Amino acid sequence: MEEPERGSIGGLVRYRIETAKSDLLSVNILLTEGEYRGANNRACYVVYYAISAVHALDGKSYKRHKDTLANFNKDYVKTEIFPKAFGRRIARAEQIRHASDYDDFYIATKEKAEEQILTAKELIGQIEDYCAERM
Repeated sequence: MEEPERGSIGGLVRYRIETAKSDLLSVNILLTEGEYRGANNRACYVVYYAISAVHALDGKSYKRHKDTLANFNKDYVKTEIFPKAFGRRIARAEQIRHASDYDDFYIATKEKAEEQILTAKELIGQIEDYCAERM
């Protein structure tokens, strides 16, 4: 991971995007090893870090996933800066992560993990483009 400049908004945005990409590598390892619960968890963190990069552009930061996602939907999805379909996919990723992490009898499947990974990859791509345009 390249060392971002410290103390700048651009540095923070790049750091969060790089963190998301690093977690995406972890997701792929977990998927390959058949660790679908872990893959669902990390894929949701990919989404969280990528969205946090967008918030950083506006000088915002949220401690809880719930707040990060809700404000992204309010500020960027409802205003159609990002497609409304992404809002639904992000909410679904959070539901699956929560089930994977906390529901004793949730069966994590390869198909659901792959779905979460696809959402994460597509979101990183769009967010990276958006952030590059704004910086």
